Amino acid sequence: MKQRKPRKTVPAIPADLEFDGPANYRIIVQGTIDENWSERVGGMTVSVVRTATGSSSTELRGLLLDQTALQGVLETLHALHLGILNVEKINDHQ
Repeated sequence: MKQRKPRKTVPAIPADLEFDGPANYRIIVQGTIDENWSERVGGMTVSVVRTATGSSSTELRGLLLDQTALQGVLETLHALHLGILNVEKINDHQ
């Protein structure tokens, strides 16, 4: 008889976390986006990060009005064939 793999647990979502209004996001993608593309990604700040090994990733950071705006940015990144490594809702002070 096969043993079942243990189920992965998902972190609990805080009760006060809201997604229906403006929020600051940090998105990391594999590869590079020119900083001039800021308007194409919802007006977010675009910063290219290079590692010691020479690989590159791009950090997008900024305020998006709602989940629809976030979805639009993610769809743009997908259309550019960029691997999305991380999406994080952040506090204003981060």
